[in-house]
Amino acid sequence: MTFKKRVVGVIGLGHVGAHVAFDLGVLGIADEVKLCDVKSEKLVSERQDMMDAVMFMPHRVNYTIASYEELADCDVIVNAIGDITLCASGNRDDEMHFTVPQVADYMPKVMAGGFQGIFINITNPCDVITDLIAKKSGLPKGHVFGTGTGLDSSRLVSAISQQTGLDHHSFSAYMMGEHGNSQIVPWSLIKFGGKSLAELEQNPAYVFDKARVQDETIKAGWVTYSGKHCTEYGVSMTAATMVRAVLRDERKIMAASAPLDGEYGETGIFCGVPSVIGANGIEEVMEYNLPEQEMKDFKACCATIRANIAKAEGFWK
Repeated sequence: MTFKKRVVGVIGLGHVGAHVAFDLGVLGIADEVKLCDVKSEKLVSERQDMMDAVMFMPHRVNYTIASYEELADCDVIVNAIGDITLCASGNRDDEMHFTVPQVADYMPKVMAGGFQGIFINITNPCDVITDLIAKKSGLPKGHVFGTGTGLDSSRLVSAISQQTGLDHHSFSAYMMGEHGNSQIVPWSLIKFGGKSLAELEQNPAYVFDKARVQDETIKAGWVTYSGKHCTEYGVSMTAATMVRAVLRDERKIMAASAPLDGEYGETGIFCGVPSVIGANGIEEVMEYNLPEQEMKDFKACCATIRANIAKAEGFWK
C-alpha cells in the first residue's frame, strides 16, 4: 500500500521561515519539507541543522532543498521571505519596496512548475503580499491566504489570559483588519465559555482598559523585535497551525488574512478576519454583526489596506 506524503514548501529561510520548517517537522505536520532560498550556503546549512534534529523528533520527516519550480508537488507552500530590518521603524509597510518585487519575481517560477496547492503568506505587509500572490498565482479563491491577524489574535488572547488568569484556550478573541498599526480589537466578539465580555464586567478581573490593551497588542511585535531584532516563535506557530488545518482538513476557525468578497461590505482586498481553514484553504469568512463603532474602525482598516495594495502595484505592474 502506498501512502501519500504530506509535502510542504517554505520559501525564505530567515528567522521565521527556518522556524516554520522546524515546527512542521517537530509537530509531525509534514512528512517532507522542501526548503527554498536564494542564499544557497544558508540553505545548505539550515537543511543540515534540521536533519541533525530529526533523530530526536517524534515523527519521521525529511528536509530537502528545492528550486522554485521543484515546489510543484507541495500540498502547501509558505512564503516567508523578507528583511525584518526594513520595518524597524515600527511600520510593516516599510518592507514593501523589498518584498513586493521579490515575490513578483519568483511567483511565475513557482507556477511554471505546475503548483496547484494552497499558498500561505507570512511576508509583510502581510495583507498586501497575500493579495499579490493571489494575483500572480491565479489560484482559486481561498487557496491563497495569509497569517494576517492570526498572530495578533494570539497576542490579544495572551493579554486577556494574563489579566483574568484563564487558560488561553478557555475563551475566544480576535484582532481584525490590517496586520499592522490600524488593526482593531472587536470587543463585542470576545466570548468566555459562551458569555460575552459585557456580561462579566461586574467582576474587576474582566474590566479592561480597552485602549491600552489594543495599543499594547498592536505594539507587541515591536516589544519582541526590540530585544532580539526579529520575531520567530509566535508567527512560526501561527503558520504551522494554519498548515496543519489545511493538511488535516480541520475546518478550524482562526483569524487569517482572507479574501473579502462582499463580507462586511468589502470586496477585492485581503484582510484579517476570523475564517474557516480547511483542505481548500479559506473555506468561509465568518461575518459578524459588529457594533457601529467597531464596524467604522474596521472599515478604516480596509481603506488602509486598499491604499497599500494600490501603492504596491506600482512596484510590480
